[in-house]
Amino acid sequence: MQVRILFGRRVFIVFTMMLLLFWYRGSVSAQMLYDTAAIEQVSRSISHIYNSELDLADKVIDSLNSKYPGHPATYLLKGFMINWENYPLLPFTPARKNFESQLQTAIRISEADDGWTDDPELLLISLCSRGLLMLLYSENEMSSELIPYVPTTYRGIRKAFEYNSVFADLCYYTGLYNYYREAYPEQHPIYKAVAFLFPHGDKEKGLEELIHTAENAILLGPEAYSILSWICIQYENDFPRALYFSETVFNQYPENPWFRAEYLKNLFLVKDYDKAEEIILASSGIKNAYFTCQLAIFKGLLQEKKYNDYVLAEEHYQKAVRCLEYYGVRGETFREFGTDGLKRVRDLQSGKWHERRRKNKDRGFSGVNFDD
Repeated sequence: MQVRILFGRRVFIVFTMMLLLFWYRGSVSAQMLYDTAAIEQVSRSISHIYNSELDLADKVIDSLNSKYPGHPATYLLKGFMINWENYPLLPFTPARKNFESQLQTAIRISEADDGWTDDPELLLISLCSRGLLMLLYSENEMSSELIPYVPTTYRGIRKAFEYNSVFADLCYYTGLYNYYREAYPEQHPIYKAVAFLFPHGDKEKGLEELIHTAENAILLGPEAYSILSWICIQYENDFPRALYFSETVFNQYPENPWFRAEYLKNLFLVKDYDKAEEIILASSGIKNAYFTCQLAIFKGLLQEKKYNDYVLAEEHYQKAVRCLEYYGVRGETFREFGTDGLKRVRDLQSGKWHERRRKNKDRGFSGVNFDD
């Protein structure tokens, strides 16, 4: 049986901005991202944050703040650091208020002047800050908090098309729009009538823009690799290419629990069980509670797929499902991996596997499907 996947971390945000557009409406010297030395520091802080080297990241951000006091980018970086320090950020996480405060401050400073959308640096900082906030709200189904950000964010994305040659990061937003404006209604025909109200995109161009971001961005390179992997699985049905993107970002940030989990998922999708086992065995040092729950899923898959030990696989799946209940809707996708794995190994033990597999093929399941 296919595991039902939520819309995805960023897909939900982009398409919701389209659907809700109709609900629509102090200055700062923005020169940090034109300063070569500052760009290097920003990139270094991002690298430290993704690799869980938070003390080092904090020092770099403080240094940037000394050179550019009150610049909105430093508030964005602080919010970004809080996000990964508390991964995954949940509605009841104590750090949530500080996370929101840092990003709201970045937005307020960036948008103090009416012409902020015509300043590529302020536009980028605002979109990144809004994206992080909307990510929290969408992942946790906090629609009342999400909706107020939609109109102005969509306006910023449309402006990004004018300035994405200035910063490769802006190609992340134009790439998402170009791709999902066409791909999402194709896979979900019910939305075609709504999509018709928005300017057409271009899937191939969107992929090119996301790849350009992945390879050249200051801030959003890792996120671009991650969403490219997602697109290749959910929309392109190209698991080997998805593996390339997830492996690339995993090698860049091996201590990051999100990228490690995505890499492991893709290894199982291409049936590279030996490499998956190697990464699982090397993951004991990742001290993140959510990743520990995900790791139980992968241990279950390993026992099921490589060793055909359905009893031990069932134990791992049960542990993961119980563990992931704490994370509510945030953990729903991986919890469904676990519940589906339980059904699968029980069918295997009871001799009902072939019937199950035939029914799933008849239904035309695609995407993340560990049945094969």
